[in-house]
This record gives sequence, structure tokens and C-alpha cells, in this order.
Amino acid sequence: MKYIIIGAVAGGASTAARLRRLDEHATIVIFEKGEYISYANCGLPYYIGHVIKDRNKLFVQTAASFIERFNIDVRISTEVTKVDPIKKTVTAVIQATGEAYTESYDKLILSPGAEPLRPPLPGINSEGIFTLRNVNDTDYIKSYIKHNQVTRAVIIGAGFIGLEMAENFTDLGIDVTMIEMGDQVLAPVDFPIAAIVQQHVRSKGVNLILNTAATGFERSGNQVNVSLKNGDILNTDMVLLSIGVRPDTRLAVQAGLKIGTGKGIWVNEYLQTSDPDIYAVGDAIEFGNPITGQSMVTYLAGPANKQGRTCANNIVLGNVQQYKGSINTAIVKIFDMTVGTAGTASKHLKAAGIDHIVSTTHNGSHAAYYPDAQQMTIQIAFSPIDGRLLSAQVAGYDGVDKRLDILSSFIKQNKTIYELVEFEHGYAPPYSSAKDPVNMAGFVAENILLERLKVFYWNEFENIQAEDMLLDVRNKDEYSSGKIADAINIPLDELRSRLDEIPKNKTIYIYCAGGLRGYLAQRILVQNGFDVFNLSGGYNLWQICVTESGLSKNKIEATALSSKEIEGEVLVAGVL
Repeated sequence: MKYIIIGAVAGGASTAARLRRLDEHATIVIFEKGEYISYANCGLPYYIGHVIKDRNKLFVQTAASFIERFNIDVRISTEVTKVDPIKKTVTAVIQATGEAYTESYDKLILSPGAEPLRPPLPGINSEGIFTLRNVNDTDYIKSYIKHNQVTRAVIIGAGFIGLEMAENFTDLGIDVTMIEMGDQVLAPVDFPIAAIVQQHVRSKGVNLILNTAATGFERSGNQVNVSLKNGDILNTDMVLLSIGVRPDTRLAVQAGLKIGTGKGIWVNEYLQTSDPDIYAVGDAIEFGNPITGQSMVTYLAGPANKQGRTCANNIVLGNVQQYKGSINTAIVKIFDMTVGTAGTASKHLKAAGIDHIVSTTHNGSHAAYYPDAQQMTIQIAFSPIDGRLLSAQVAGYDGVDKRLDILSSFIKQNKTIYELVEFEHGYAPPYSSAKDPVNMAGFVAENILLERLKVFYWNEFENIQAEDMLLDVRNKDEYSSGKIADAINIPLDELRSRLDEIPKNKTIYIYCAGGLRGYLAQRILVQNGFDVFNLSGGYNLWQICVTESGLSKNKIEATALSSKEIEGEVLVAGVL
């Protein structure tokens, strides 16, 4: 049996290695148009920023080591230009010589990856404008920074790579301006989580410009002038384009393979294309989203590597393992903060017409009495019918990865918020609290689902009518330091003795700093005959969101509490 794999790195290389483990006697050929067979492309920003100092550590396998260990015919710097499904051949061109030749196959695996978007803007091919997708891009950027005394950089696009590069450029002493066409960073997450990230990014000196786009570039001496849609012109030493990627489907189209509605190579549940002898993996394929059912493409190394293993199993053993799709679990370090997401964000659930409830909680990364506990925000979305967990987003400074992985596994297994309540974790003060933030997210969600708790959100204040009452249950010092306009202050600990000040014929909207005291106040009032809603995420999240959205800024009547003061509430959160 002869297997040909087009494209290496994550999907192709993992497929090849698994094929060899399953079939010692097969002929396996990898064509890779680049120079490198398997490298850590997720580590490229950190090599540019000198976090990873040894370039060789980027390479998982070299062509030579791959040949030696797996006995695989690796042909680097060789591009496949044509696939003939009828003759079952591929045409390859050796880039150094231009020589073309054909190679036959029994089974073909496509792993062409994705290519960075480079829109046809004026001057976009000028010197000093880069994309970051592979090792060659990385070497070019590092060399350019070194030899051109770069002190200013403009990053177009505020996705994962753009934000990682903002951090690494800043660590090199480069002043960074980020341009994002959308109204938030990190498109896969919902606005409240993005708003938290945006404030952190701005606090690190990054000039973040949202709701505008680059319209052209002009080289001027050693500088690049970046024209923006809002009319501004930015003068900079270099530009990094980080506006996204698209599936590389050129060979699939040429071969007459089916392209799906998500613009990727269509594959069935066995990663088999419309041609039964051709399989495909990695960034170029599309599959059904496990939550929405809609076709999607994902550009993540984890799914690509797992697809490679599944694909090889199906090729050798005969379509024995179904690929169940990806819930797009992703995490990113942004300066001091870590942000992660899994499942389908609320905004995308709305677009898909999927009914859901959103809940936001704040808790400490570990026990409050143990030093250095830090605030963590968890937002989950779940079904109002059965509590099935549909998405999770986590932002914080410590322990984010652990909670994200737990929540991701629950989403992947179609678990509900009730399983979050029962989740049993390893507890010691340096690592968690007796009730972990995952449990706390479950407690609040359960209260909402069982109608023990009614919530409203940061962007729903326009629904509060003149005859309703907005009640701040923080203490007087907090209220004086910053409040929402028209709010009346009755501290939680005074509430029982002041019930006569609250009219029963009005709907009461409550808020505190993080949500806990609001919930406790709500339970008191509901059991005394009041109709009450509690602000999900509390005052702190509301203030961040309205500041970052530019909406209702006049409602902020004073400066916000310090994060330490706010953490004082969430870190001592008790039983819900």
C-alpha cells in the first residue's frame, strides 16, 4: 500500500506517524512545499519576543529525524501542483530546480492548511509589511526588527496571534498600535470577556483602535504610512497583518472534490472527502459543529493532530473511527492575563437560533486566605430546557487553563450545569477553594435554571422603567466611590431592617460588585414578596463593558473601585 500526504506540520505529520505505527510495510511519502516538516507554529510569536531563545526548539521533527525514526519518504521544498483522482497520481514540482514529475498513490491525504488573508489594499506588498504563518515569516520578522531598529509597530487584527504579537513586541520595547475592524478583540468570545481583555491590553500601553480598518499602505523612506478608514494616518516602522486565514482548497478544487458551505474541503465523519480514496485533515477541512450542527472550519493545532490519528486509523483499518468535530477550545496568554474559550459563544448561539441562558461569576483562583489569590471571571451559556452546557469563557491570571479544560470536557461530553455542581476537584488552599470556581458557576446556573435567581445583563438597563427601582446593595464607601446613575443604596447588611423603604409594587433591579451580595439580597427580598432581578457579573463587569462599548458613559458617576476592593467580595464568596 502506498500513501501520499500533501502538507505536513500538524495534521499531515501526525497522520504519517500514525500510518507508520499501524503499517510497518507501507510506502509513505510526504510532500511539503516549505522547508520544515513539523514545527511549533504556536510558538512563533514567543521566538520573536525572545521568550523562546533557541530556534531549534521550535522544531518537533526535522525531515532527517522523521525519515530516520519513521522510515517515511519526506520531500521538502516540493510543491504538489495537481491531483488526478482518475489516474490516482499527483504532480509535484521541486522548487529549487523547477523539475516536475508524477507520483502514484493508493490513498491520498490532503493537509494543505490555511493561508493568511492579504486583501488587495494599495501598497500591501510594500517592504515592512508582514504576515506570520511559518518559520520563514518568523525569521524575516526577527531579522527586520534587528536591522531596522524598529521602535513602532502596527498590528492589523486583534485575534489570538495579533494579541500574542502585541505582547511580544511590547516586551521587545516596541510601541504597539492595534487596529481592529470589529467592535472587540478576540472574535470567538462574547463582548464582556473581550472588554476585560481590552482594558488589560490598554493598561500595558498598547494603543487599541476598534471599529476601523486599514485602507492602504505607503512606503515613505524607512517608514510605512498606514491609512485608516476613519481618516487617520499612522506612521510606523513595520506592519503585521493578522486579519485571519482561509482554508487552502486549491488542490481540492482542481481535483474536483466537494467544497462545503463553510468554504473548506468537505469530509464525512471518517475524514473522507467526496473521493473515497482521498482523505483530508487540518485547517483546510470543514465539519459539523457539535453544538450548532452548522458547517465550520477550525484553525487549531489540537484538533488537527487528533484528526491525523483518526484519519490514519480509518485508512488502514477501514473507516472504524468517527471524527466527532471540534468545540473550538482555545486559550491565549495576553500579557499577565490568560483567556480561554470552549463551545459556542452566546452571540453565535443567537445567530444560530439556539435558545440559551448566560451566567457570569467571579471567584478567586484559590482560597482567599492563601496568598496571591487572583480574580477569575467565568461566563457560561447553557440550555434553558435541560441545562446542557453550550459554552464557557474564562478570563483571569492564575488557574484559567485548569478551569477551561474542565469546562471544555463537560461541553464535549454534552454534560449539564448539574454536573458542574457535582464536580469533584482536588482541593488544597494553594490550588482552589473548597467550592471551586467551576462549582460556583454551576451553583449560580442551577439557581437560574430552577428560578431561584432572576438575572439581567450589563446591556439591558434600557429595559428598566421609570417606575422600577435600581438598588445598590454594596456598602456606603463603595457606593460613594462609583455607582450606576439613579441607583438607591441600601447595604446588604441593613436590608432586613429597611424593607419598608422598598415598594412592593415595583420591579427591583439589584447590583453589587460581583454578584454574590446581589444574590443574597435577592433571596431576602423574594421571600418577602418582592419581584427582583440581579445584575449578572455585577457592577465591575458592567462598568468595564459600558466603558469599552462607549455606551452610557454618562451613567458612571465616579471612579470605579480598585480591583483589590472588588476582589474582596468575590474572594470571600460563600455558599450559593
